Amino acid sequence: VLTPPVVYNAGLKELADDFTKQTGTKVTLKVGELLKIPNMVHDQATDVFFLETDLMTALAPADRAAPPVELGRVHIGLAVKAGAPHPDISTVPKLVAALKSAKVGVAYSNPDPARGSMVAKMVDAMLKRPEFAGVHGVISSKGNGVSGLINGEGDMALQLESEILDHKEVELAGSLPDELKAYIDISVAVSSKAADPADAKAFIAFVTRPGASALWKAKGLDR
Repeated sequence: VLTPPVVYNAGLKELADDFTKQTGTKVTLKVGELLKIPNMVHDQATDVFFLETDLMTALAPADRAAPPVELGRVHIGLAVKAGAPHPDISTVPKLVAALKSAKVGVAYSNPDPARGSMVAKMVDAMLKRPEFAGVHGVISSKGNGVSGLINGEGDMALQLESEILDHKEVELAGSLPDELKAYIDISVAVSSKAADPADAKAFIAFVTRPGASALWKAKGLDR
């Protein structure tokens, strides 16, 4: 199963382990940066892959064995260190004011295209908008934005919520305002190179069943 970090951290590992316990079918998870997955799907053998919905739609039809299934949405959120105050970011002006209050800076992932991080590109583009002028963004040298926050490169971070909730050292202050469209929609599909399409379809049915929704949501993915 080929997955971006946003899905891996949103409960996929736990669901894969549960699938193995219930079916006896071993699941191997391979994590790849989201923007690199289309090429990986095309060039490498895999059975199931998760991908941002628009990127999934743009794939060559020959790379999918069947139409994709919608999984859900992960929002970009504001992370603060555990125990720190949670600022009100319910509107864009309030978000801007909160980000400007960062004394060290607002950490986020490296947007270099070679790294393949979709959320980094989104955050970088947002911070360059006129209304965010004066916000001190800091590109993390320690991994993603949350890693930068944990390591002291910022006192806030902008990161996908599934990648915030996985760390006890930080807390989710809130989701970015809806009008910013700061989220990633995820779909899942069977690869045309699947060694066992039947097992691949069974796995997709398992992780997208209603009974899995509570775990996805607790880990930051809304279905």
